[in-house]
Amino acid sequence: MRPVCSPEVAPALKAGVTGEAATGESTQPILHDLNRCAVSAYQEGTLAWIIAANRDCGPVLLNVGGYSAFLPIDVIAIGPMNPDLFTAPTLDGLPDLLLLLRRDGVLLAAAGGGQVGSLRPPADSVGLKLDSLWPEATAQIIRRLVRQALSSRGVVDAAFRDGDHTFEARVSAQGPERALCLLRRSSVTSGEETDDSGQFAVDASRVERRSFVRRFKESMSIAALRERPTAVAVIHVDGIVDLSRIIHSQVAEEVMRVAMRRLQELSDAGCSPGIEWYAGRLNDNLLVLVLESRDRAQVEEIIARTCDRLREPVEIGHSTFHLSPYAGIAILGRDADSPKMLLNCARVAAGEAKRAGVRGARVFTDTVRLRSLARTDIAKEMRDAIENREVRLRYSARRNLATGALVAAVGYMRWIHPLRGEVYPAEFLGVAETTGAASSLSRAVLQCLRENYPVLCARAGAQIRVSFGPLRHHILQDGFFDDIMGILADGGLPPDRLELRIGERSLVACDPGLLESLARRGVSLIVDEVGRGLGSFDLLARAPLAGLQLDRQWIQGLPHDPAALKICRAAIGLARGIGLPTFARGVDHAAQHDILVGLGCEEGIGEFYGTLDPVDESAAPAAASWP
Repeated sequence: MRPVCSPEVAPALKAGVTGEAATGESTQPILHDLNRCAVSAYQEGTLAWIIAANRDCGPVLLNVGGYSAFLPIDVIAIGPMNPDLFTAPTLDGLPDLLLLLRRDGVLLAAAGGGQVGSLRPPADSVGLKLDSLWPEATAQIIRRLVRQALSSRGVVDAAFRDGDHTFEARVSAQGPERALCLLRRSSVTSGEETDDSGQFAVDASRVERRSFVRRFKESMSIAALRERPTAVAVIHVDGIVDLSRIIHSQVAEEVMRVAMRRLQELSDAGCSPGIEWYAGRLNDNLLVLVLESRDRAQVEEIIARTCDRLREPVEIGHSTFHLSPYAGIAILGRDADSPKMLLNCARVAAGEAKRAGVRGARVFTDTVRLRSLARTDIAKEMRDAIENREVRLRYSARRNLATGALVAAVGYMRWIHPLRGEVYPAEFLGVAETTGAASSLSRAVLQCLRENYPVLCARAGAQIRVSFGPLRHHILQDGFFDDIMGILADGGLPPDRLELRIGERSLVACDPGLLESLARRGVSLIVDEVGRGLGSFDLLARAPLAGLQLDRQWIQGLPHDPAALKICRAAIGLARGIGLPTFARGVDHAAQHDILVGLGCEEGIGEFYGTLDPVDESAAPAAASWP
C-alpha cells in the first residue's frame, strides 16, 4: 500500500483528523480521543483504508465505506485491542458484530451487530460463554476459529449458517489468550453446500486444495501400482503466515495465488522435456510438485528453477513482496510407500533446507532422517536441560565503533549437553518453539542475567549493560512482565543496566502497554533483526525504544552486496530520523567495520571485536578479555 491524497480519501482523512465530515458537519470520533492518534490514509485498488495508531488501544485498521459519516465500517485489528474501545459510540452503530473473545469462548466485549439479527448478544452478556448466548453449532464454529487463530497467531476466515441466514467470520489473534471476531451477514446463497459442522469455504482456494489432495492420492496409488518413478517436492514459502497476520489474509492469499500461477506457467511452458509434473497447494504456505522421475539431478534442477521463479518479486497493487521458498524432495518407493509418509518426508527435507538456508532443494536422505530423529530426542532432553539449568548464556562484546570502548555484554543461549557437548542454538531453538518449551527455556535463561551481572560488573565496571533476547513465545505470554520484574526485584540487576532485544515480528504483535511499562521502569528496548521481518515505521517511531539492531544477514553482505549496502544505509537513516542509535550484529571484518562507521552506525558486535570470557562461577576472571 502507498499513501495517497485522492479525492475519495481526502474527505475521510480530514474527517478522521478533525472530527468533521466532508460536509463540515460534526460527527462522532472513531476513537475516544483522535487528537492522540496518528491517522494515515491509504489506497489499494478500489479500497480506501484509514490506519489510526492510538497509544491506548494499539493499531486499528478501519475500512471506510462511507467517507463523510464513516458508516458502515469494517473493523479489522492488526494489533492489541483495549476492551474500552468497544464503548466508542461509532462502533456501537456498526452493522457488523465485533466481539473480543477469550480462548475458552468467554465474551470479553461486544460492539455493533445491527445486521446480524439474533446473533447480537444482549448488553449484559459480557463474561458469559458463547454456548449460553448462541446455538451450540454456531458457538462451536466460533470457538474452533478462535483456537485456530490463537494457534497460528494469525487471521482465520470462514463462513457458516445460522438458521436461515449465512454469515462470514474473521477471527484474528490478540495476544496469546484473546481473539477479535468480526461477524457479518453474508451474500452467499442459503443453498450453498456445507460440511458436517455447518461451516463452508468462502473462496475457491479450499476447493482447489481438496481437489489437489484427491488427485495426489490417486496419482500416488497409480504410480505405486504401475511402479512409475515418482518424486514429490514440498516447497515451504516462508513469511506467508506473518504476511497474513500483520497485513491481511487476503493479501497473503493473493501472493500464494501468484505463486501457484507461476508454477502452472512453468508446467505449461514445458520447461522439463520428457518429465510430466503437476503442482498444487497443500495449505497456507506449502506448495507441492509431483514429478514422474527418479533422476535426482534432474528433479533437483527442476525444483531449483522453480524456486528461482518463486523468488521473483510479486507486485500487488502498489506493494512489492519477496518470497523465500525452501524445498524438500522425497522419492516414492525409496523414502516412503504411502502418500502421507511421502509428503512427510518431503516436508522434513524442506525444513532442513530452511534451517540450513539452502537456496535450492534438500533431498530426503538417511542423514536428514537421523537429524529429524535427533531433534525429537533433543525435544525430550531439552525439558530436563531446562530443569537442570544446563542452558546458560555466553556473552559477546558490543563496542562503540568510533572509540572501541566496551558498551554491553550481549548474551546468547548455549547448551552444554553432558553427552553431545555443545548444542548450538540453531539446533534447539526451533525445536523449543515447535514443542512448546520456548517460554520455559527463555524464562530459565533470563535468571542467568541476574546471576551473571555481578561478575560482569567486576570485570568491566558498573557502567556495563547486559543484553538478552527473550524468545517470541515468552514475550507474548501474559506473565512476561512479571518475569522481568522478578529478576529486577532484589536490586541485583538495576533496570537501567538491562537491555531486551525484541524482534520485528514480536514487536508488531506485542502489547504496546507492556513496552511502555518496561520503559517507564528504565529497561532499554532494542528492536532486533531490523530489515528482516515485517515491521511498521509508525510503530518504530512511537514505541519507547532505545535502539535498532541491524540483522546479521545484511552486515554479512558488506562490502560486496550492493543490496545489503542500500538496506544498511536506509535502516541507519531511518533510525537517525526517529532519533535512535543503530547497532550492527555480525561485524567480522575490518572492511565491514569501516563501512558501518562511514554510514554512521554507533555500535557493533561480531568476531572483529572478540568474545568475552565465560562468566560461570567456575571461570576465573581474565581481565585481558575485558578492555
